[in-house]
Amino acid sequence: MPVPSVRTRPARTFARTAAAALLLSALTAGCSDDGAPSPTEAAGQTAPSPTTGDTSPFWVDPASDAAVQAAQWEKEGRASDADVIRRIARHPQGMWAPGDYPRPAIAEAGVQARKADKTLVLVAYNIPHRDCGQHSAGGAHSADFYHQWIDAFATGIGDAKALVVLEPDALGHIVDGCTPEEYREERYTLIGSAIDRLKQQPNTKVYVDAGNPAWIPDASKLVEPLRRAGVERADGFSLNVSNFQTDEASSAYGKQLSRLLGGAHFVVDTSRNGAGPYSAAGADAWCNPPGRALGTAPTARTGDPLIDAYLWVKRPGESDGACRGGPAAGTWWADYALGLARNSRT
Repeated sequence: MPVPSVRTRPARTFARTAAAALLLSALTAGCSDDGAPSPTEAAGQTAPSPTTGDTSPFWVDPASDAAVQAAQWEKEGRASDADVIRRIARHPQGMWAPGDYPRPAIAEAGVQARKADKTLVLVAYNIPHRDCGQHSAGGAHSADFYHQWIDAFATGIGDAKALVVLEPDALGHIVDGCTPEEYREERYTLIGSAIDRLKQQPNTKVYVDAGNPAWIPDASKLVEPLRRAGVERADGFSLNVSNFQTDEASSAYGKQLSRLLGGAHFVVDTSRNGAGPYSAAGADAWCNPPGRALGTAPTARTGDPLIDAYLWVKRPGESDGACRGGPAAGTWWADYALGLARNSRT
Protein backbone atom coordinates (compact mmCIF):
# COMPACT_ATOMS: atom_id res chain seq x y z
CA MET A 1 0.00 0.00 0.00
CA PRO A 2 1.52 3.37 -0.90
CA VAL A 3 2.39 5.72 1.93
CA PRO A 4 0.14 8.77 1.79
CA SER A 5 1.46 12.28 1.54
CA VAL A 6 1.64 14.60 4.50
CA ARG A 7 -1.79 16.17 3.98
CA THR A 8 -1.77 17.78 7.39
CA ARG A 9 -1.75 21.50 6.74
CA PRO A 10 -3.24 23.86 9.28
CA ALA A 11 -6.25 25.73 7.99
CA ARG A 12 -5.91 28.34 10.74
CA THR A 13 -3.83 31.50 10.48
CA PHE A 14 -1.76 33.40 12.97
CA ALA A 15 -3.77 36.60 12.67
CA ARG A 16 -5.05 35.89 16.20
CA THR A 17 -1.66 36.64 17.79
CA ALA A 18 -2.66 39.99 19.30
CA ALA A 19 -5.91 38.62 20.72
CA ALA A 20 -4.13 35.58 22.10
CA ALA A 21 -1.51 37.81 23.70
CA LEU A 22 -4.23 39.75 25.51
CA LEU A 23 -5.84 36.52 26.68
CA LEU A 24 -2.51 35.18 27.88
CA SER A 25 -1.88 38.38 29.81
CA ALA A 26 -5.31 38.27 31.41
CA LEU A 27 -4.99 34.64 32.40
CA THR A 28 -1.55 35.15 33.89
CA ALA A 29 -2.67 38.22 35.82
CA GLY A 30 -5.57 36.23 37.24
CA CYS A 31 -3.33 33.58 38.79
CA SER A 32 -2.60 33.79 42.50
CA ASP A 33 0.41 32.39 44.32
CA ASP A 34 -0.51 30.57 47.49
CA GLY A 35 3.11 29.65 48.21
CA ALA A 36 2.65 25.95 47.45
CA PRO A 37 5.38 24.51 45.23
CA SER A 38 4.41 23.19 41.81
CA PRO A 39 5.32 19.60 40.95
CA THR A 40 8.39 20.74 39.02
CA GLU A 41 9.54 23.01 41.84
CA ALA A 42 9.08 20.18 44.31
CA ALA A 43 11.33 18.07 42.12
CA GLY A 44 14.01 20.74 42.19
CA GLN A 45 13.21 22.05 38.71
CA THR A 46 12.08 25.44 37.49
CA ALA A 47 8.82 25.54 35.59
CA PRO A 48 9.78 27.02 32.21
CA SER A 49 8.13 30.09 30.74
CA PRO A 50 7.38 30.02 27.00
CA THR A 51 10.88 31.27 26.23
CA THR A 52 12.91 29.82 29.09
CA GLY A 53 15.87 27.78 27.91
CA ASP A 54 15.49 28.72 24.26
CA THR A 55 18.96 28.99 22.78
CA SER A 56 17.91 28.64 19.14
CA PRO A 57 18.08 31.59 16.74
CA PHE A 58 14.35 31.34 16.02
CA TRP A 59 11.56 33.49 17.44
CA VAL A 60 9.19 32.05 20.04
CA ASP A 61 5.60 33.27 19.86
CA PRO A 62 4.66 34.21 23.44
CA ALA A 63 0.96 33.94 22.56
CA SER A 64 0.99 30.54 20.89
CA ASP A 65 -1.90 28.16 21.51
CA ALA A 66 0.35 26.15 23.81
CA ALA A 67 1.28 29.24 25.84
CA VAL A 68 -2.35 30.30 26.19
CA GLN A 69 -3.28 26.74 27.19
CA ALA A 70 -0.56 26.66 29.84
CA ALA A 71 -1.84 29.91 31.34
CA GLN A 72 -5.42 28.62 31.29
CA TRP A 73 -4.52 25.37 33.00
CA GLU A 74 -2.43 27.20 35.59
CA LYS A 75 -5.46 29.34 36.43
CA GLU A 76 -7.65 26.23 36.68
CA GLY A 77 -5.27 24.56 39.11
CA ARG A 78 -3.81 22.13 36.60
CA ALA A 79 -0.23 23.18 37.32
CA SER A 80 1.28 19.83 36.38
CA ASP A 81 -0.40 19.80 32.96
CA ALA A 82 0.58 23.43 32.46
CA ASP A 83 4.22 22.57 33.08
CA VAL A 84 4.03 19.73 30.58
CA ILE A 85 2.42 21.80 27.82
CA ARG A 86 5.15 24.40 28.24
CA ARG A 87 7.47 21.84 26.66
CA ILE A 88 5.76 23.00 23.48
CA ALA A 89 5.22 26.66 24.34
CA ARG A 90 8.85 27.43 25.14
CA HIS A 91 10.10 26.46 21.68
CA PRO A 92 9.83 28.28 18.33
CA GLN A 93 7.25 26.95 15.89
CA GLY A 94 6.39 27.61 12.27
CA MET A 95 3.90 30.37 11.53
CA TRP A 96 1.51 29.49 8.71
CA ALA A 97 0.55 32.64 6.86
CA PRO A 98 -3.09 33.60 6.38
CA GLY A 99 -4.50 32.69 2.99
CA ASP A 100 -6.23 36.00 2.39
CA TYR A 101 -3.82 38.83 3.20
CA PRO A 102 -0.69 37.79 5.08
CA ARG A 103 1.17 41.09 5.31
CA PRO A 104 -0.15 42.52 8.64
CA ALA A 105 0.33 39.33 10.65
CA ILE A 106 3.82 38.69 9.28
CA ALA A 107 4.83 42.32 9.79
CA GLU A 108 3.69 42.24 13.43
CA ALA A 109 5.59 39.03 14.09
CA GLY A 110 8.60 40.57 12.36
CA VAL A 111 8.54 43.53 14.73
CA GLN A 112 8.65 41.20 17.72
CA ALA A 113 11.35 39.01 16.17
CA ARG A 114 13.56 42.01 15.43
CA LYS A 115 13.24 43.21 19.02
CA ALA A 116 14.39 39.79 20.21
CA ASP A 117 17.06 39.54 17.49
CA LYS A 118 15.52 36.26 16.36
CA THR A 119 14.56 34.68 13.03
CA LEU A 120 10.95 34.11 12.02
CA VAL A 121 10.06 30.62 10.80
CA LEU A 122 7.29 31.08 8.25
CA VAL A 123 5.33 28.70 6.05
CA ALA A 124 3.94 29.74 2.68
CA TYR A 125 1.10 27.33 1.96
CA ASN A 126 -1.37 28.77 -0.50
CA ILE A 127 -0.64 27.16 -3.87
CA PRO A 128 -3.73 26.79 -6.10
CA HIS A 129 -5.43 23.37 -5.95
CA ARG A 130 -3.75 22.70 -2.61
CA ASP A 131 -3.72 19.23 -1.03
CA CYS A 132 -5.65 17.63 -3.91
CA GLY A 133 -8.97 18.51 -2.29
CA GLN A 134 -8.29 16.63 0.94
CA HIS A 135 -8.11 17.75 4.62
CA SER A 136 -6.34 21.01 3.82
CA ALA A 137 -7.92 21.73 0.47
CA GLY A 138 -8.03 25.30 -0.72
CA GLY A 139 -5.26 27.69 -1.64
CA ALA A 140 -5.23 30.70 -3.92
CA HIS A 141 -8.12 30.81 -6.38
CA SER A 142 -5.88 31.85 -9.28
CA ALA A 143 -2.27 32.28 -10.32
CA ASP A 144 -2.68 36.06 -10.31
CA PHE A 145 -3.94 36.01 -6.75
CA TYR A 146 -1.04 33.79 -5.70
CA HIS A 147 1.46 36.29 -7.11
CA GLN A 148 -0.25 39.05 -5.13
CA TRP A 149 -0.31 36.90 -2.00
CA ILE A 150 3.39 36.08 -2.19
CA ASP A 151 4.17 39.75 -2.75
CA ALA A 152 2.22 40.67 0.38
CA PHE A 153 3.92 37.83 2.27
CA ALA A 154 7.38 39.06 1.28
CA THR A 155 6.51 42.71 1.95
CA GLY A 156 5.39 41.74 5.43
CA ILE A 157 8.79 40.22 6.15
CA GLY A 158 10.58 43.43 5.23
CA ASP A 159 14.12 43.39 6.57
CA ALA A 160 13.37 40.96 9.40
CA LYS A 161 15.36 37.74 9.53
CA ALA A 162 13.16 34.95 8.21
CA LEU A 163 13.29 31.32 7.15
CA VAL A 164 10.46 30.36 4.80
CA VAL A 165 9.33 26.80 4.12
CA LEU A 166 7.74 27.07 0.70
CA GLU A 167 4.60 25.15 -0.28
CA PRO A 168 4.59 21.88 1.67
CA ASP A 169 3.39 18.92 -0.43
CA ALA A 170 3.16 20.90 -3.68
CA LEU A 171 5.93 19.09 -5.53
CA GLY A 172 5.33 15.76 -3.83
CA HIS A 173 1.79 15.79 -5.14
CA ILE A 174 3.15 16.21 -8.63
CA VAL A 175 5.44 13.22 -8.18
CA ASP A 176 2.76 10.94 -6.73
CA GLY A 177 0.32 11.89 -9.49
CA CYS A 178 -2.22 13.51 -7.21
CA THR A 179 -1.96 16.91 -8.90
CA PRO A 180 -3.60 16.75 -12.35
CA GLU A 181 -1.36 17.25 -15.36
CA GLU A 182 -3.03 20.51 -16.38
CA TYR A 183 -1.94 22.23 -13.15
CA ARG A 184 1.68 21.11 -13.01
CA GLU A 185 3.40 23.62 -15.25
CA GLU A 186 1.63 26.48 -13.51
CA ARG A 187 2.74 25.07 -10.14
CA TYR A 188 6.40 25.01 -11.18
CA THR A 189 6.13 28.58 -12.40
CA LEU A 190 4.41 29.81 -9.24
CA ILE A 191 6.94 28.21 -6.91
CA GLY A 192 9.80 29.61 -8.96
CA SER A 193 8.34 33.10 -8.90
CA ALA A 194 7.73 32.80 -5.16
CA ILE A 195 11.40 31.95 -4.62
CA ASP A 196 12.48 34.97 -6.64
CA ARG A 197 10.11 37.34 -4.82
CA LEU A 198 10.98 36.10 -1.34
CA LYS A 199 14.71 36.26 -2.04
CA GLN A 200 14.37 39.98 -2.73
CA GLN A 201 14.08 40.42 1.02
CA PRO A 202 17.58 41.02 2.41
CA ASN A 203 17.47 38.57 5.32
CA THR A 204 15.18 35.82 4.05
CA LYS A 205 16.10 32.20 3.40
CA VAL A 206 13.82 29.92 1.37
CA TYR A 207 13.53 26.12 1.46
CA VAL A 208 11.32 24.38 -1.11
CA ASP A 209 9.41 21.44 0.31
CA ALA A 210 10.49 17.96 -0.81
CA GLY A 211 8.13 15.70 1.13
CA ASN A 212 9.46 12.88 3.30
CA PRO A 213 11.29 9.58 2.77
CA ALA A 214 8.26 7.39 3.43
CA TRP A 215 6.10 9.21 0.93
CA ILE A 216 8.45 9.17 -2.07
CA PRO A 217 11.16 6.63 -1.18
CA ASP A 218 13.09 7.16 -4.42
CA ALA A 219 14.65 10.59 -3.90
CA SER A 220 15.70 10.79 -7.54
CA LYS A 221 12.05 11.31 -8.51
CA LEU A 222 12.13 14.71 -6.84
CA VAL A 223 15.20 16.03 -8.61
CA GLU A 224 13.54 17.22 -11.82
CA PRO A 225 10.50 18.75 -10.04
CA LEU A 226 12.75 20.64 -7.63
CA ARG A 227 14.93 21.91 -10.46
CA ARG A 228 11.94 22.94 -12.56
CA ALA A 229 10.63 24.84 -9.55
CA GLY A 230 13.91 26.72 -9.21
CA VAL A 231 15.44 25.14 -6.12
CA GLU A 232 18.89 26.29 -7.20
CA ARG A 233 17.74 29.89 -6.57
CA ALA A 234 16.53 28.98 -3.08
CA ASP A 235 18.62 28.13 -0.03
CA GLY A 236 17.71 24.45 -0.19
CA PHE A 237 14.79 22.13 0.49
CA SER A 238 12.71 21.01 3.47
CA LEU A 239 11.82 17.51 4.64
CA ASN A 240 9.30 15.78 6.90
CA VAL A 241 6.93 18.72 7.21
CA SER A 242 4.07 17.62 9.49
CA ASN A 243 5.23 14.02 9.31
CA PHE A 244 6.82 11.60 11.77
CA GLN A 245 9.92 10.20 10.07
CA THR A 246 12.97 9.97 12.33
CA ASP A 247 15.89 12.38 12.19
CA GLU A 248 18.07 9.52 10.97
CA ALA A 249 15.73 8.65 8.10
CA SER A 250 15.35 12.28 7.06
CA SER A 251 19.09 12.90 7.26
CA ALA A 252 19.94 9.91 5.07
CA TYR A 253 17.24 10.81 2.56
CA GLY A 254 18.22 14.47 2.55
CA LYS A 255 21.85 13.68 1.91
CA GLN A 256 20.93 11.43 -0.99
CA LEU A 257 18.76 14.15 -2.51
CA SER A 258 21.44 16.74 -1.81
CA ARG A 259 24.01 14.76 -3.78
CA LEU A 260 21.63 14.52 -6.71
CA LEU A 261 21.13 18.29 -6.56
CA GLY A 262 24.82 19.12 -6.40
CA GLY A 263 25.13 19.68 -2.65
CA ALA A 264 21.90 21.50 -1.75
CA HIS A 265 21.31 22.17 1.94
CA PHE A 266 18.10 21.24 3.76
CA VAL A 267 16.04 21.67 6.92
CA VAL A 268 14.03 18.99 8.77
CA ASP A 269 10.72 19.24 10.62
CA THR A 270 11.24 17.46 13.96
CA SER A 271 8.08 18.72 15.65
CA ARG A 272 6.43 15.34 16.26
CA ASN A 273 8.96 12.67 15.30
CA GLY A 274 10.28 11.84 18.76
CA ALA A 275 8.68 8.38 18.65
CA GLY A 276 9.08 7.90 14.91
CA PRO A 277 6.24 7.03 12.51
CA TYR A 278 3.13 5.15 13.58
CA SER A 279 3.76 1.48 12.93
CA ALA A 280 0.15 0.43 12.41
CA ALA A 281 -0.67 -0.29 8.79
CA GLY A 282 -3.23 1.79 7.01
CA ALA A 283 -3.60 4.75 4.73
CA ASP A 284 -4.28 7.13 7.63
CA ALA A 285 -1.16 6.38 9.69
CA TRP A 286 -0.14 10.01 9.16
CA CYS A 287 -3.35 11.48 10.61
CA ASN A 288 -3.25 12.18 14.37
CA PRO A 289 -1.46 8.90 15.11
CA PRO A 290 -1.48 7.90 18.79
CA GLY A 291 1.57 7.63 20.99
CA ARG A 292 3.72 10.18 19.15
CA ALA A 293 6.17 12.56 20.83
CA LEU A 294 7.88 15.90 20.33
CA GLY A 295 11.18 15.57 18.50
CA THR A 296 14.52 17.36 18.53
CA ALA A 297 14.16 20.93 19.75
CA PRO A 298 14.49 23.61 17.06
CA THR A 299 18.10 24.58 16.49
CA ALA A 300 20.55 25.68 13.83
CA ARG A 301 23.29 23.65 15.53
CA THR A 302 22.64 20.35 13.80
CA GLY A 303 26.16 18.98 13.74
CA ASP A 304 25.85 18.39 10.00
CA PRO A 305 27.03 20.94 7.42
CA LEU A 306 24.21 20.01 5.02
CA ILE A 307 21.38 20.32 7.57
CA ASP A 308 20.82 24.01 8.17
CA ALA A 309 18.25 23.56 10.94
CA TYR A 310 15.92 21.28 12.81
CA LEU A 311 12.58 23.08 13.00
CA TRP A 312 9.10 22.64 14.41
CA VAL A 313 7.35 23.53 11.15
CA LYS A 314 4.12 21.82 12.11
CA ARG A 315 2.81 23.45 15.28
CA PRO A 316 2.62 20.57 17.79
CA GLY A 317 -0.90 20.14 19.08
CA GLU A 318 -2.67 21.27 15.91
CA SER A 319 -4.84 18.53 14.43
CA ASP A 320 -3.99 16.77 11.18
CA GLY A 321 -7.67 16.56 10.28
CA ALA A 322 -10.98 15.03 11.29
CA CYS A 323 -9.59 11.59 12.12
CA ARG A 324 -9.10 9.61 15.34
CA GLY A 325 -11.41 12.01 17.14
CA GLY A 326 -9.52 15.11 16.06
CA PRO A 327 -10.98 18.46 14.99
CA ALA A 328 -10.48 20.05 11.57
CA ALA A 329 -6.95 20.34 10.22
CA GLY A 330 -4.96 23.06 11.91
CA THR A 331 -7.25 23.35 14.95
CA TRP A 332 -5.60 23.33 18.37
CA TRP A 333 -6.25 20.02 20.16
CA ALA A 334 -5.12 20.28 23.77
CA ASP A 335 -5.37 16.59 24.65
CA TYR A 336 -3.25 15.54 21.68
CA ALA A 337 -0.73 18.27 22.46
CA LEU A 338 -0.49 17.07 26.04
CA GLY A 339 0.23 13.53 24.82
CA LEU A 340 3.01 14.72 22.52
CA ALA A 341 4.60 16.64 25.36
CA ARG A 342 4.26 13.87 27.94
CA ASN A 343 5.92 11.37 25.63
CA SER A 344 8.77 13.73 24.90
CA ARG A 345 12.27 14.19 26.23
CA THR A 346 12.45 17.72 24.80
